[in-house]
Amino acid sequence: MNSRELKNHLYEQVARIGAAVSSPKRLELLEILAQGEKPVDALAREAAIDIKLASAHLRVLKGAQLVQVRQEGKSRVYRLSGADVAALWVALRSVAEAHVADLQVVMQRLFAGPERLTLESSQTLLDKVRKGDAVLIDVRPEAEYRTAHLPGARSLPLPELEARLRELPRDKDIVAYCRGPFCVMSDAAVTLLVQRGFRASKVAEGVPEWQAAGLPLARDAAAS
Repeated sequence: MNSRELKNHLYEQVARIGAAVSSPKRLELLEILAQGEKPVDALAREAAIDIKLASAHLRVLKGAQLVQVRQEGKSRVYRLSGADVAALWVALRSVAEAHVADLQVVMQRLFAGPERLTLESSQTLLDKVRKGDAVLIDVRPEAEYRTAHLPGARSLPLPELEARLRELPRDKDIVAYCRGPFCVMSDAAVTLLVQRGFRASKVAEGVPEWQAAGLPLARDAAAS
């Protein structure tokens, strides 16, 4: 293999990643898996596709070595191949947010304007939570919270939130987060909380963004 053929081969191997993430649904599956491992039926349900199509997308991601799979009884359980895959999703989305005007317009139209955390403001938020001046709530499914969550966060899954409002103080700021900037669960949580008289806001960042920034995460001992 001469030098030109070698370079072609190298670029072809990297292009396998680009081909694997060229589908919107495969990107969504990566975002979901960035929250923790899930069986194929749960992935199909979360991505609003049938199991056969989900399995086909997952095979492509597995072929590019972005996900791994294990058998658990009759179920196939998928997980990301590493934290760098979650960081890849965060990087792709961040570049798109910065440069794709259509995406910027859609996000402004569909989503509330959440605070975007910097390293400094992340520490400020953690300090407020630690001192008891704010309550940080994770409105994702509890299994995702157990896998990893922001330090000091309480698990209050969105479907349970209304029934558990008594657990939240009315004299403190309530800050919600979910899976990341494209996730609407925290928007719904803030809307509900404000309607019920709470001081509520959201942050755009979730576990993948926090992890990609090199910030610490908390995990349940059983999930470690």
